[in-house]
Amino acid sequence: MWSRVISILLLYFAFDIYAFQAIRTVAQFSQFKVFFYTLYWLLSIGLIVGMVLGMMYYFQSGTPVRWGVWSSALLITLLITKLFIAVLLLTEDGFRIVETIVQSIKQKQWVSLHSRRTFVSQLALGVASIPFAGFLYGITKGKYNYKISNTVLEFADLPDSFHGFKIVQISDIHCGSFDDVASVEEGIRLVMEQEADLIVFTGDLVNQKAKEFIPWKELFSRLKANYGVYSVLGNHDYGDYGRWRVPEEKKENFAQLLRLQEEAGFKLLMDESTEINKDGQSIFLLGVQNWGMKFSQYGDLEKCLNTLPTQDGFKILLSHDPTHFDAQVVPHPTQIHLTLSGHTHGMQMGVNFPWLEWSPIQYIYPKWAGLYKEQDKLLYVNRGFGFLGFAGRVGMWPEITVFELKKAQA
Repeated sequence: MWSRVISILLLYFAFDIYAFQAIRTVAQFSQFKVFFYTLYWLLSIGLIVGMVLGMMYYFQSGTPVRWGVWSSALLITLLITKLFIAVLLLTEDGFRIVETIVQSIKQKQWVSLHSRRTFVSQLALGVASIPFAGFLYGITKGKYNYKISNTVLEFADLPDSFHGFKIVQISDIHCGSFDDVASVEEGIRLVMEQEADLIVFTGDLVNQKAKEFIPWKELFSRLKANYGVYSVLGNHDYGDYGRWRVPEEKKENFAQLLRLQEEAGFKLLMDESTEINKDGQSIFLLGVQNWGMKFSQYGDLEKCLNTLPTQDGFKILLSHDPTHFDAQVVPHPTQIHLTLSGHTHGMQMGVNFPWLEWSPIQYIYPKWAGLYKEQDKLLYVNRGFGFLGFAGRVGMWPEITVFELKKAQA
């Protein structure tokens, strides 16, 4: 963790050099230039100190402190903003160096490097203001800008009575990051407004400790559906990233998380299945513990399948990490019609248009958001209800997915 923090800080200072050059070039003739320079460095250093102290407090107490979270979010905002400035000024530097070399050759003597052009610095600051505004929105409003994703799925072997059956999926709540009760309450209201037959939650209830859920338990216990509310565990739910004085403390934390989910009305599936009956017909809902290529592998798909009364029938699998789909679900001979996952958060930043969807996370997770199909098996990756690390969302808004199952016409 600290190696990543140091890497971010080194990048931040590298971009700082160019950002300060842009400000100095633009403000060099202003009578307030000393004020601008002082304000710039106080802000940069203050955010770094706030982030580091906030992380130290978090590691010691297990509870995030608001000023630390905001410092980290603003630091990342300025890091991205300064990246745009650095790219433009580095490009200018390339042209300046080439011009200097060419003139030196023509004059047969070394010519001093040309001064930085004011209009380029002005352009860099103007361009950088766009991502700055976007990230500022993301850490104030965007992280609670819940969006409904409606997806109709047709299956030839769906039981007739489940035609029109509605499932709502949420994932990656990460309630330890929440700081606005009213906004989260609005998200819960939107879920209930969908009038789902079944609600499923695909893991990562907390960041690292079960107690994070206690202030939010009553709110999430409002989630109700005619055929129940089911959940599975994500990699953050096991306490693997917390600091524990003794192993028993971690075990008790895990036991508490299981109890809290039950008290909130979530029916937790841990490598097991349940039958959903409707008008004399049924489908099977399966749930495995977390299994990921890059994270913990607690889940046991074979054990889960062995709890089924029959290997035939329509099956929906809840599995937190989408890498489980390609690694075990697709090659398995048993037909699992639909797998619902989360985990990636869409990296909480990206572009999400009908004609273009992009996020840096796609270079790590090939299946990172939306619907995928492999060998007649479907996977849907939810972009997440909450947020983690970066206390914001930019372009990749929190998602409530609504599935409508339909019987395909012959």
